[in-house]
Amino acid sequence: MVDPTDGPEARGRGEGAAQPLPEHVTTPLLSRITQGALDSDYAQVARRRAETSGDHEPARNRVVAGAVIAVFGVLISIAVVQNTRNEAVDDAGRTTLISRIEEERSALEDRQAQLADLTRENRQLAAGLTELASARSRAEAAVARLGTVTGYARVSGEGVRIVVDDNPIGNEVQLVTDSDLAMLTDGLWEAGAEAIAINDQRLTPLGAIRNSGRAIHVNTVPLSPPYVVRAIGDMRTLQANLLETTHGAEFFSLADQLGFVYSVDNASDLELPAARQRRLNYVRTGTAEQMRGGLGAEEGQP
Repeated sequence: MVDPTDGPEARGRGEGAAQPLPEHVTTPLLSRITQGALDSDYAQVARRRAETSGDHEPARNRVVAGAVIAVFGVLISIAVVQNTRNEAVDDAGRTTLISRIEEERSALEDRQAQLADLTRENRQLAAGLTELASARSRAEAAVARLGTVTGYARVSGEGVRIVVDDNPIGNEVQLVTDSDLAMLTDGLWEAGAEAIAINDQRLTPLGAIRNSGRAIHVNTVPLSPPYVVRAIGDMRTLQANLLETTHGAEFFSLADQLGFVYSVDNASDLELPAARQRRLNYVRTGTAEQMRGGLGAEEGQP
Protein backbone atom coordinates (compact mmCIF):
# COMPACT_ATOMS: atom_id res chain seq x y z
CA MET A 1 0.00 0.00 0.00
CA VAL A 2 1.29 3.49 -0.85
CA ASP A 3 1.13 6.02 1.90
CA PRO A 4 -0.22 9.30 0.63
CA THR A 5 2.19 11.09 2.79
CA ASP A 6 4.96 9.70 0.69
CA GLY A 7 3.46 10.99 -2.64
CA PRO A 8 4.32 13.95 -4.72
CA GLU A 9 1.77 16.11 -2.93
CA ALA A 10 3.52 15.47 0.29
CA ARG A 11 6.78 16.11 -1.29
CA GLY A 12 5.45 19.28 -2.84
CA ARG A 13 4.21 20.49 0.44
CA GLY A 14 7.54 19.75 1.76
CA GLU A 15 9.43 21.36 -1.05
CA GLY A 16 7.29 24.49 -1.27
CA ALA A 17 4.39 25.52 -3.56
CA ALA A 18 3.67 23.03 -6.38
CA GLN A 19 1.15 22.90 -9.42
CA PRO A 20 -2.34 21.24 -8.79
CA LEU A 21 -2.97 17.80 -10.19
CA PRO A 22 -5.14 17.28 -13.29
CA GLU A 23 -8.88 16.46 -12.84
CA HIS A 24 -8.59 12.98 -14.37
CA VAL A 25 -6.03 12.27 -11.73
CA THR A 26 -8.03 13.48 -8.78
CA THR A 27 -11.50 12.23 -9.98
CA PRO A 28 -12.51 8.83 -8.64
CA LEU A 29 -12.68 5.98 -11.12
CA LEU A 30 -16.45 5.29 -10.70
CA SER A 31 -17.37 8.94 -11.27
CA ARG A 32 -15.19 9.06 -14.34
CA ILE A 33 -16.91 5.98 -15.84
CA THR A 34 -20.42 7.34 -15.14
CA GLN A 35 -19.65 10.76 -16.45
CA GLY A 36 -18.20 9.31 -19.60
CA ALA A 37 -21.25 7.21 -20.29
CA LEU A 38 -23.56 10.17 -19.85
CA ASP A 39 -21.45 12.36 -22.12
CA SER A 40 -21.57 9.67 -24.78
CA ASP A 41 -25.37 9.40 -24.54
CA TYR A 42 -25.78 13.16 -24.75
CA ALA A 43 -23.58 13.28 -27.78
CA GLN A 44 -25.53 10.53 -29.53
CA VAL A 45 -28.88 12.25 -28.82
CA ALA A 46 -27.52 15.56 -30.10
CA ARG A 47 -26.27 13.86 -33.27
CA ARG A 48 -29.64 12.22 -33.98
CA ARG A 49 -31.51 15.49 -33.39
CA ALA A 50 -29.18 17.21 -35.82
CA GLU A 51 -29.81 14.51 -38.40
CA THR A 52 -33.62 14.77 -38.13
CA SER A 53 -33.75 18.57 -37.98
CA GLY A 54 -34.93 20.61 -40.95
CA ASP A 55 -38.25 20.16 -42.91
CA HIS A 56 -39.02 16.57 -41.70
CA GLU A 57 -40.30 17.50 -38.20
CA PRO A 58 -42.88 20.12 -39.28
CA ALA A 59 -44.27 17.76 -41.94
CA ARG A 60 -44.85 15.04 -39.38
CA ASN A 61 -46.48 17.54 -37.04
CA ARG A 62 -48.73 18.66 -39.85
CA VAL A 63 -49.73 15.09 -40.63
CA VAL A 64 -50.50 14.38 -37.01
CA ALA A 65 -52.43 17.61 -36.65
CA GLY A 66 -54.39 16.84 -39.81
CA ALA A 67 -55.22 13.38 -38.58
CA VAL A 68 -56.38 14.75 -35.26
CA ILE A 69 -58.49 17.38 -37.00
CA ALA A 70 -59.98 14.73 -39.29
CA VAL A 71 -60.85 12.48 -36.38
CA PHE A 72 -62.32 15.44 -34.53
CA GLY A 73 -64.39 16.33 -37.58
CA VAL A 74 -65.65 12.76 -37.85
CA LEU A 75 -66.63 12.82 -34.19
CA ILE A 76 -68.40 16.15 -34.66
CA SER A 77 -70.23 14.79 -37.73
CA ILE A 78 -71.30 11.69 -35.81
CA ALA A 79 -72.50 13.86 -32.92
CA VAL A 80 -74.42 16.13 -35.33
CA VAL A 81 -76.05 13.14 -37.04
CA GLN A 82 -76.91 11.58 -33.70
CA ASN A 83 -78.36 14.82 -32.40
CA THR A 84 -80.38 15.27 -35.58
CA ARG A 85 -81.66 11.73 -35.32
CA ASN A 86 -82.52 12.25 -31.65
CA GLU A 87 -84.30 15.48 -32.48
CA ALA A 88 -86.34 13.68 -35.14
CA VAL A 89 -87.22 10.96 -32.65
CA ASP A 90 -88.08 13.59 -30.04
CA ASP A 91 -90.26 15.46 -32.55
CA ALA A 92 -92.05 12.25 -33.52
CA GLY A 93 -92.58 11.34 -29.84
CA ARG A 94 -93.85 14.85 -29.09
CA THR A 95 -96.27 14.69 -32.03
CA THR A 96 -97.53 11.29 -30.92
CA LEU A 97 -97.91 12.50 -27.35
CA ILE A 98 -99.82 15.61 -28.45
CA SER A 99 -102.08 13.44 -30.62
CA ARG A 100 -102.80 11.09 -27.73
CA ILE A 101 -103.49 14.05 -25.44
CA GLU A 102 -105.98 15.43 -27.96
CA GLU A 103 -107.65 12.02 -28.28
CA GLU A 104 -107.90 11.61 -24.51
CA ARG A 105 -109.24 15.15 -24.17
CA SER A 106 -111.89 14.44 -26.80
CA ALA A 107 -112.78 11.16 -25.04
CA LEU A 108 -113.00 13.03 -21.73
CA GLU A 109 -115.32 15.63 -23.25
CA ASP A 110 -117.51 12.82 -24.60
CA ARG A 111 -117.61 11.17 -21.17
CA GLN A 112 -118.47 14.48 -19.54
CA ALA A 113 -121.29 15.04 -22.01
CA GLN A 114 -122.53 11.50 -21.40
CA LEU A 115 -122.31 12.06 -17.66
CA ALA A 116 -124.34 15.26 -18.01
CA ASP A 117 -126.98 13.39 -20.04
CA LEU A 118 -127.12 10.58 -17.49
CA THR A 119 -127.34 13.08 -14.63
CA ARG A 120 -130.21 14.87 -16.36
CA GLU A 121 -131.93 11.55 -17.08
CA ASN A 122 -131.38 10.47 -13.48
CA ARG A 123 -133.01 13.67 -12.23
CA GLN A 124 -135.96 13.07 -14.53
CA LEU A 125 -136.27 9.47 -13.35
CA ALA A 126 -136.00 10.57 -9.73
CA ALA A 127 -138.75 13.14 -10.30
CA GLY A 128 -140.84 10.47 -12.02
CA LEU A 129 -140.19 8.07 -9.15
CA THR A 130 -141.25 10.72 -6.65
CA GLU A 131 -144.39 11.36 -8.64
CA LEU A 132 -145.11 7.62 -8.88
CA ALA A 133 -144.54 7.22 -5.14
CA SER A 134 -146.92 10.10 -4.48
CA ALA A 135 -149.48 8.58 -6.86
CA ARG A 136 -149.08 5.23 -5.16
CA SER A 137 -149.61 6.82 -1.76
CA ARG A 138 -152.73 8.55 -3.06
CA ALA A 139 -153.95 5.30 -4.60
CA GLU A 140 -153.31 3.37 -1.39
CA ALA A 141 -155.13 6.05 0.60
CA ALA A 142 -158.03 5.89 -1.88
CA VAL A 143 -158.08 2.09 -1.64
CA ALA A 144 -158.09 2.34 2.14
CA ARG A 145 -160.95 4.83 2.03
CA LEU A 146 -162.88 2.71 -0.45
CA GLY A 147 -162.18 -0.39 1.63
CA THR A 148 -163.54 1.38 4.66
CA VAL A 149 -166.62 2.67 2.88
CA THR A 150 -167.37 -0.47 0.92
CA GLY A 151 -166.59 -2.76 3.84
CA TYR A 152 -164.02 -4.92 2.05
CA ALA A 153 -161.13 -3.92 4.29
CA ARG A 154 -160.54 -4.47 7.99
CA VAL A 155 -160.73 -1.23 9.93
CA SER A 156 -160.14 -0.16 13.49
CA GLY A 157 -160.55 2.99 15.51
CA GLU A 158 -162.84 4.80 17.88
CA GLY A 159 -166.61 5.00 17.65
CA VAL A 160 -169.79 3.84 19.38
CA ARG A 161 -171.09 0.43 20.43
CA ILE A 162 -174.87 -0.03 20.48
CA VAL A 163 -176.47 -3.21 21.83
CA VAL A 164 -180.14 -3.82 20.95
CA ASP A 165 -182.30 -6.71 22.23
CA ASP A 166 -185.94 -7.73 22.06
CA ASN A 167 -188.48 -6.73 24.69
CA PRO A 168 -188.06 -9.55 27.22
CA ILE A 169 -191.75 -9.57 28.11
CA GLY A 170 -193.25 -8.47 24.84
CA ASN A 171 -195.00 -10.23 22.01
CA GLU A 172 -193.94 -10.78 18.41
CA VAL A 173 -194.66 -7.15 17.56
CA GLN A 174 -192.12 -6.08 20.17
CA LEU A 175 -189.23 -8.03 18.62
CA VAL A 176 -186.40 -6.29 16.80
CA THR A 177 -186.81 -6.60 13.04
CA ASP A 178 -184.64 -5.99 10.01
CA SER A 179 -186.29 -2.61 9.40
CA ASP A 180 -185.41 -1.53 12.95
CA LEU A 181 -181.76 -2.35 12.48
CA ALA A 182 -181.78 -0.75 9.02
CA MET A 183 -183.23 2.41 10.55
CA LEU A 184 -180.47 2.46 13.17
CA THR A 185 -177.68 1.92 10.65
CA ASP A 186 -179.09 4.61 8.34
CA GLY A 187 -179.00 7.03 11.27
CA LEU A 188 -175.38 6.08 11.98
CA TRP A 189 -174.41 6.67 8.35
CA GLU A 190 -176.09 10.07 8.50
CA ALA A 191 -174.32 10.88 11.78
CA GLY A 192 -170.90 10.38 10.19
CA ALA A 193 -170.08 6.72 10.74
CA GLU A 194 -167.28 5.42 8.52
CA ALA A 195 -167.86 1.67 8.92
CA ILE A 196 -170.60 -0.42 10.55
CA ALA A 197 -170.86 -4.07 11.54
CA ILE A 198 -173.72 -6.01 13.14
CA ASN A 199 -172.64 -9.08 15.09
CA ASP A 200 -169.35 -9.05 13.16
CA GLN A 201 -171.12 -8.88 9.81
CA ARG A 202 -169.73 -5.90 7.95
CA LEU A 203 -172.25 -3.79 6.09
CA THR A 204 -171.46 -3.23 2.40
CA PRO A 205 -173.27 -1.59 -0.53
CA LEU A 206 -174.03 -5.11 -1.78
CA GLY A 207 -175.15 -6.43 1.59
CA ALA A 208 -178.66 -6.38 2.93
CA ILE A 209 -180.52 -6.62 6.22
CA ARG A 210 -183.47 -8.98 5.73
CA ASN A 211 -185.90 -10.90 7.85
CA SER A 212 -186.26 -14.57 7.04
CA GLY A 213 -188.94 -15.89 9.33
CA ARG A 214 -188.13 -14.68 12.80
CA ALA A 215 -184.33 -14.45 12.14
CA ILE A 216 -182.58 -11.37 10.81
CA HIS A 217 -180.06 -12.00 8.02
CA VAL A 218 -177.16 -9.68 7.29
CA ASN A 219 -175.18 -10.53 4.16
CA THR A 220 -177.37 -13.69 4.02
CA VAL A 221 -175.96 -14.75 7.41
CA PRO A 222 -178.61 -15.33 10.10
CA LEU A 223 -178.15 -13.41 13.34
CA SER A 224 -179.61 -13.88 16.78
CA PRO A 225 -180.22 -11.29 19.51
CA PRO A 226 -178.75 -9.38 21.16
CA TYR A 227 -177.64 -7.37 18.14
CA VAL A 228 -174.31 -5.62 18.65
CA VAL A 229 -173.95 -2.67 16.28
CA ARG A 230 -170.46 -1.21 16.14
CA ALA A 231 -169.79 1.95 14.20
CA ILE A 232 -166.39 3.61 13.69
CA GLY A 233 -166.38 7.39 13.77
CA ASP A 234 -165.62 10.38 15.94
CA MET A 235 -166.85 9.24 19.35
CA ARG A 236 -167.00 12.86 20.55
CA THR A 237 -169.79 13.70 18.13
CA LEU A 238 -171.19 10.43 16.78
CA GLN A 239 -173.78 9.84 19.57
CA ALA A 240 -175.02 13.41 19.53
CA ASN A 241 -175.23 13.48 15.75
CA LEU A 242 -177.13 10.18 15.75
CA LEU A 243 -179.83 11.58 18.02
CA GLU A 244 -180.18 14.59 15.72
CA THR A 245 -180.68 12.56 12.54
CA THR A 246 -184.18 11.64 11.38
CA HIS A 247 -183.53 7.90 11.35
CA GLY A 248 -181.68 7.97 14.65
CA ALA A 249 -184.37 9.88 16.45
CA GLU A 250 -187.06 7.64 14.94
CA PHE A 251 -185.23 4.47 16.02
CA PHE A 252 -184.80 5.49 19.65
CA SER A 253 -188.42 6.68 19.81
CA LEU A 254 -189.59 3.34 18.41
CA ALA A 255 -187.30 1.40 20.78
CA ASP A 256 -188.77 3.21 23.76
CA GLN A 257 -192.32 2.54 22.56
CA LEU A 258 -191.73 -1.17 21.90
CA GLY A 259 -189.63 -1.70 25.02
CA PHE A 260 -186.39 -2.71 23.33
CA VAL A 261 -183.42 -3.13 25.62
CA TYR A 262 -180.53 -1.05 24.28
CA SER A 263 -177.34 0.64 25.41
CA VAL A 264 -175.08 3.15 23.69
CA ASP A 265 -171.44 3.49 24.70
CA ASN A 266 -168.38 5.19 23.28
CA ALA A 267 -165.43 2.92 22.43
CA SER A 268 -161.84 3.88 21.69
CA ASP A 269 -160.61 0.57 20.28
CA LEU A 270 -163.17 -0.87 17.91
CA GLU A 271 -162.06 -3.34 15.25
CA LEU A 272 -164.35 -4.33 12.40
CA PRO A 273 -163.67 -7.31 10.13
CA ALA A 274 -163.67 -7.11 6.36
CA ALA A 275 -166.76 -8.25 4.50
CA ARG A 276 -166.72 -11.32 2.31
CA GLN A 277 -166.52 -10.29 -1.31
CA ARG A 278 -169.55 -11.04 -3.39
CA ARG A 279 -170.12 -11.10 -7.12
CA LEU A 280 -172.39 -8.38 -8.50
CA ASN A 281 -175.23 -9.95 -10.51
CA TYR A 282 -177.35 -6.90 -11.21
CA VAL A 283 -177.90 -3.30 -10.09
CA ARG A 284 -181.09 -1.50 -9.16
CA THR A 285 -181.50 2.25 -8.97
CA GLY A 286 -183.51 3.91 -6.29
CA THR A 287 -183.44 5.31 -2.78
CA ALA A 288 -182.99 3.32 0.40
CA GLU A 289 -186.75 3.43 1.01
CA GLN A 290 -187.40 2.13 -2.47
CA MET A 291 -184.85 -0.63 -1.98
CA ARG A 292 -186.51 -1.74 1.24
CA GLY A 293 -189.88 -1.69 -0.47
CA GLY A 294 -188.59 -3.50 -3.55
CA LEU A 295 -189.47 -0.59 -5.83
CA GLY A 296 -186.08 -0.10 -7.39
CA ALA A 297 -185.76 -0.58 -11.14
CA GLU A 298 -183.32 -3.14 -12.50
CA GLU A 299 -180.51 -1.24 -14.22
CA GLY A 300 -178.46 -3.96 -15.86
CA GLN A 301 -176.95 -7.41 -15.62
CA PRO A 302 -173.36 -8.35 -16.38
